[in-house]
Amino acid sequence: MKLAPHLHRLGNDIVSCYLIDTDEGITLIDAGLPGHWRDLRRVLGSLGKSPDDIRGVVLTHGDSDHIGFAERLRTTHGVPVFVHAADALRARTGKKPKVAAGPMRPGPSLGFLGYALRKNGLRPRYVGEVTEIADGDVLDLPGSPVIVGMPGHSPGSVAVHVPVADAVFVGDALTTRHVLTGRTGPQPAPFTDDPEQALASLDRIAGLSASWVLPGHGAPWRVSPSRLSEEVRSVS
Repeated sequence: MKLAPHLHRLGNDIVSCYLIDTDEGITLIDAGLPGHWRDLRRVLGSLGKSPDDIRGVVLTHGDSDHIGFAERLRTTHGVPVFVHAADALRARTGKKPKVAAGPMRPGPSLGFLGYALRKNGLRPRYVGEVTEIADGDVLDLPGSPVIVGMPGHSPGSVAVHVPVADAVFVGDALTTRHVLTGRTGPQPAPFTDDPEQALASLDRIAGLSASWVLPGHGAPWRVSPSRLSEEVRSVS
């Protein structure tokens, strides 16, 4: 789905990742689920591009529903995979603490599970080698992504600010569709390691200049990061 010049979404409101298309090549933000590979090839084809035009994958964190096809790109096309140092082990091995899921409803929860099954999400392929990044880094990738540390959902959760796309990608720092309850609108994400820290981290994006706030789960929101942060806090 094309959202704006340079900006495309793969997937849907259950799980999504994003493609930034520039004259210098393509940057991916997250890699969804393994089955999103077909979505990627379809979007690339519509742009007259191929996986060889991808210069890097930037992970907002290392959870399995965000690393999807990253290892396939790395091993078959030599695409580097970037992740915050604090989430490098999670992206490479899947090791993470057990956290409370919180509220859930059968319909949405089964819908999330069913979608993950269809997209091979229950057989994650972890990333064999990652390039570690840190808060404040400006990556030498198309769009010059700026890394903003957002610890809470995981220790190495980040937002990725890409001015050329007028967007900030927030991963699971917040959600606009709760995958376990189906509730829509800005809210804290489930499966968060440290909910209080995640809320505090929202201050990190409040001052960014962007028209799009793009989560890994839920609809894209065309609103300022500061306003969306306030709305998340109002329902927490």
